[in-house]
Amino acid sequence: MERTVNLYNELVAVETTYTQLRDKLASVLDQVVEDREVVIVRRRGARDVALVPADELAGLMETAHLLRSPKNARRLLTALRRAKGRKGKPESVEKLRRDLGLASGQ
Repeated sequence: MERTVNLYNELVAVETTYTQLRDKLASVLDQVVEDREVVIVRRRGARDVALVPADELAGLMETAHLLRSPKNARRLLTALRRAKGRKGKPESVEKLRRDLGLASGQ
């Protein structure tokens, strides 16, 4: 298997061929799950495919869903900028639970 990098010299994915994948399927699937790696399977004469951990894919799909609405995307990105700039007001977990109407320890 071969590692690929992007323009910023960061590891993006691991590449393999269909033949290599077939020969080592179980170990490649374990690597995808355990190392949280994306594996690109290059197929001759067919479109490439990517193997990603299922929970990573679910997270990406949820993010795409949340960002689909321009209004919601702006709200989330504003909150992210505020959090990164530490402009938010810290609150205790207990206060957040009270605000949400949750009993302690739920």
